[in-house]
Amino acid sequence: MSETRELQVREKQEVNVPAEQTRPGLVFSPLVDIFETDKDIVLLADMPGVSTDNLDVDLRENILTLSAEVVSGKGENEQDILKEYAVGKFYRQFTLSEVIDQSRIEAQLTNGVLRLVLPKVEKATPRKISITS
Repeated sequence: MSETRELQVREKQEVNVPAEQTRPGLVFSPLVDIFETDKDIVLLADMPGVSTDNLDVDLRENILTLSAEVVSGKGENEQDILKEYAVGKFYRQFTLSEVIDQSRIEAQLTNGVLRLVLPKVEKATPRKISITS
């Protein structure tokens, strides 16, 4: 039995909770994928238009915060004809458990996709127990 899947495009989702927003302008929640291996948890965050200069990954009290700003690519003397690309800020938070080795977290931004590798602590990684007789 073959299964067909359609590619579904999702637009940036605006954070609509006024209590969370303290600055004017659009704030988007980046879409994420999270994967797990025996040794790591990997988080991919879609942040199109973000450069490393405008990206902040912060870890405080087990809260991992992603924040970034997307700026317009419009030149100084250019006039808008059609404007579909929304600029604003990205913001999302994750609570980390004790399974994550917070001192070894790695972050890489490539082509608008943030990749965070969250290594597991040694005691959380599965291992084979040898049996003696």
